[in-house]
Amino acid sequence: MGELTIGAFARASRLSPKALRLYDELGLLAPARVDGTTGYRYYVEAQLPRARLVAWLRRVGMPLARIGEVCDLYETDPPAAGLVIGAYWARVETETAARRDLVTFLVDQLSGNPAGKGVDEMSEMRMRYAAGTDRGMVRPVNQDTAYAGSRLLAVADGFGDDGARASGAAIDALVALEESVRGADVLNGLADAVDRVNRSNREGSSGDSGESGTTLTAMLWTGSRLALVHVGDTRAYLLRGGEVSRITHDHTLVQSMIDAGSLTAEEATSHPQRALLLRALDGSADHARPDLRLHDAVPGDRYLLCSDGLFTVVGPDDIRRVLTTAAEPADAVSELIALALAGGGPDNVACAVADAVTV
Repeated sequence: MGELTIGAFARASRLSPKALRLYDELGLLAPARVDGTTGYRYYVEAQLPRARLVAWLRRVGMPLARIGEVCDLYETDPPAAGLVIGAYWARVETETAARRDLVTFLVDQLSGNPAGKGVDEMSEMRMRYAAGTDRGMVRPVNQDTAYAGSRLLAVADGFGDDGARASGAAIDALVALEESVRGADVLNGLADAVDRVNRSNREGSSGDSGESGTTLTAMLWTGSRLALVHVGDTRAYLLRGGEVSRITHDHTLVQSMIDAGSLTAEEATSHPQRALLLRALDGSADHARPDLRLHDAVPGDRYLLCSDGLFTVVGPDDIRRVLTTAAEPADAVSELIALALAGGGPDNVACAVADAVTV
């Protein structure tokens, strides 16, 4: 098979010589041979599929480090590489939707649209709420924390030796925002609070990375929208029009495998690493990046936030039944916790429920 100069290979692959030199330096696409005297790079036709894949993935905006992983996988298992690309794009669409919500919110704020005004200026809708936790039937201490107030709904699931303090500190940091943050500042306020909690966990650590920390899912009411912050595997559900949907995405190893198509949701329930978190407030800057988005609320919505001690024990059909039939949020909280305990209560349980109602 004949060799191609970098110029000929660039034309065939639709990559510029400059890009080929960069990809060589990054280890993405090494030439078949480099002349020891002139330093000229030479390629072979067999490298064209990888080069074209690199070009396509760059066009969809995939980070270079991720492109290398996909290309390596493509050479041994093309279908698996396709699944990884699909999972990446699903994540991009989720993040794009969150940014679209934020743009809409900012437009409302700057244009004076009442939908973006603070809660004090919205008299047609309010929240009814309740929260509760239980140690469960197995754990020696309760490291879950739940909170429900007129503007805030939050659940945190602590882990490690200092997990109870970590989950409590996360909720306390958000409770402080109920009266101090309004309007366009709400997402920044949530992000800053999460950052403070994570720094506190890092400073209070004994030095063993990831030893203690917490997950966190919370919604802060702002006008006719709920600002959502989410890190880890606590969850938020919405009951609307009789249908229950999950509005958070677990930051776990098994969820990433589901996204990539290498694991089914049913298989995930018994996977030996189902509790392994990819993101949490554990003091690590790399793991603490929260999901932040705005969610439109309408009268009749019912929201459930809960720890994994609930949703891993109580099935989706029972969750839907309780959310649909319970007359008040407090009734829903009590019944859901009772179901988790009846199912063996292998973990701490925390949940918070709120209804959006017209005044």
